[in-house]
Amino acid sequence: MADTFDLIVRGGTVVNHAGRTEADVGVRDGRIVALRDLSAASAAEVIEAKGLHVLPGVIDTQVHFREPGLEHKEDLETGSRAAVMGGVTAVFEMPNTKPLTTSAEALADKVARARHRMFCDFAFYVGGTRENIDDIPALERLPAAAGIKVFMGSSTGDLLVDDEPSLSRIVAALSRRAAFHAEDEARLKSRAHLRKPGDPSSHPVWRDPEAALIATERLVRLAEQHGRRVHVLHISTAEEMGFLARHKDWASVEVTPHHLTLTAPECYERLGTYAQMNPPVREERHRLAIWAALAEGVVDVLGSDHAPHTREEKDHPYPESHSGMTGVQTLVPIMLDHVNAGRLSLERFVDLTSHGPNRLFGIRGKGRIAVGYDADLTIVDLSRRARISNAWMESRCGWTPYDGINVTGWPIGTIVRGRRVMWDGSILGKAHGEPVAFT
Repeated sequence: MADTFDLIVRGGTVVNHAGRTEADVGVRDGRIVALRDLSAASAAEVIEAKGLHVLPGVIDTQVHFREPGLEHKEDLETGSRAAVMGGVTAVFEMPNTKPLTTSAEALADKVARARHRMFCDFAFYVGGTRENIDDIPALERLPAAAGIKVFMGSSTGDLLVDDEPSLSRIVAALSRRAAFHAEDEARLKSRAHLRKPGDPSSHPVWRDPEAALIATERLVRLAEQHGRRVHVLHISTAEEMGFLARHKDWASVEVTPHHLTLTAPECYERLGTYAQMNPPVREERHRLAIWAALAEGVVDVLGSDHAPHTREEKDHPYPESHSGMTGVQTLVPIMLDHVNAGRLSLERFVDLTSHGPNRLFGIRGKGRIAVGYDADLTIVDLSRRARISNAWMESRCGWTPYDGINVTGWPIGTIVRGRRVMWDGSILGKAHGEPVAFT
């Protein structure tokens, strides 16, 4: 008797631990149960993927979906629609909401808001503060907690821990890997006068490479002192990459598509405040150093740092304009364009967006195309040429810094636990997002 499945993804090129292989993917009850020729099998649903590449579901480990409290920019539903439209199957969302996600109650509220309202699966960081240090061992192990997130430099929201004694206590309290925004607040304050009114190109002059390096060096020193694992977010400087390459024992490294793609001063001349991010997009030497570190294996994961603001907020004259840009929906097409340009292999992209998050954060059942894993799949057409546009954006804010950019490589389908939630530009069915589980 022939095998029967809930879903078969047939005829695609699977990219997984074995490299690139021609195989069908058989799914039952939301999990992968077969990875072989299934031409004789039947299924309730068959996706013909000939000519397409079937990747492990892309996991974006840094997004800001703004709910609760800032829903005029984004909410969990609209952010997740942007995720799945771009081929992302799971996200780690950040704690700088209103109220801040710094307690078990606030985390539980987010989980309740997200379950079966988000189209992708999810986990939430808990903010580390001076006030909740004693609670960190319990907070970081709560269901749906991605771990602890600490802002060492001020950005959107009110989370900031900038004194070394408190940082040391937070690091010492950790058992899981924690994520850090590393910019030195004292240096930012001392250089605030370098911001030129109306000139966003002065943003990287104010938030200079030294501000980032000072904080990253301090964080890694504390991690080594206490023997704790830290994750340094959105590295933007050549100097940090040189330092981190020598200190990989306890520190993992994230980079973003915008730091790999955009360059100052051109991006500020073209986009104005819509290129304004923390940490900033910098000169070409920094972008090239980030690419070199990625090629050499220093970089562990890609995160979009999706940080939406309304046009009104971005249109304020600098420096009153808000820092942040959309990114979760464009992560896959922007990076596939880099793949097609020969800057990284497709296998390396998969490692940065699926295998890497699985390894670093101890994700259960996600990040690989393998029997026994969740049937989370990102199906892409490597040869499709398309234009990114504001009209394509599912984010509530409705804009992207890549509006009008032509790319080669496009997300065709997003499958979350065996359910097709996006196909060829259409979001399908009802939301069924569930919490990501951890070991």
